[in-house]
Amino acid sequence: MEEPSFEKHSLEKRPQQGAPAPAPAPAPPALRASDADRDRFADILRNAVAEGRITAEEHSERIGEVYRAKTLGELEPLVSDLPEAGRAAPAAPARPYEAPARSLGAAPAENLVAVFGGAARKGRWRVSRRTNAFALFGGIEIDLTEAVFEQQEIVINATAIFGGIEIRVPENVTLRSTGTGIFGGFDVKTIEAPDPDAPVVSLTGFAVFGGVDAKPKRGKRLKNLRAGG
Repeated sequence: MEEPSFEKHSLEKRPQQGAPAPAPAPAPPALRASDADRDRFADILRNAVAEGRITAEEHSERIGEVYRAKTLGELEPLVSDLPEAGRAAPAAPARPYEAPARSLGAAPAENLVAVFGGAARKGRWRVSRRTNAFALFGGIEIDLTEAVFEQQEIVINATAIFGGIEIRVPENVTLRSTGTGIFGGFDVKTIEAPDPDAPVVSLTGFAVFGGVDAKPKRGKRLKNLRAGG
C-alpha cells in the first residue's frame, strides 16, 4: 500500500515566500467632540483648579485648548493627569429641557474670547443655544436686551481669570446661575419670569481672581416673549 505523502500536504499549506502580508484594517476616524463634551472637560478643569491640582495659569492654557478642540482625541490629553472619577460621566443639566411652543433654532455655539483685550456682543443679534465666554486679563460684554431668542433656554458658560465678564438681560426673562467664584466674584441676580414661555438664561462657569456680573437691565423688556423679540 502506498504511504500518504506528508511532505506534499505540508507544502500545500505553507504560504508562499515573498507573498505580501494582508493590509492592516484602517484606523477608525477620530470622533468629533460635541459642545457637551467640551463642557464636560471644562468642568473637570474647573474642579481641578478649585482643588489645587492645577494652577490658574495651567487652567487658562488648558481651557483655551478645550474650546478649540475638534475631536475627543484632542480633549483627553488635557485631563490625562487628573483623577479618572472626574470624567466618568457628563455633568447633569441644571434644568430639564422643555420644548417651547415656538420652533427651536439650531445655531452652533458661539465663542467669545478676550485675552489682554476686549470682546462684546450687543444690539440686535440672534442668540445661540450656547455661548462660551472666556476672559483672561480682558473684558467681555454680553447684552441680551435687544437680542433675538430662537430657543427658550440658552446657556452662557463664563470663565473669567484675572478678567471680567458683564452680562445684561431683559427684565422679563428668567436668569439662573450655577457658577462659582474662586478668589473672585460670580455675582448673578437671579430672577424667575412669571410667564412660562419667557426665555431662560442659564449661567455657568467660574471666576478666578476675576469677576462675572449678570443682572437685568432696568427698563429693558422683550415685547413678544413667544416670538423672541
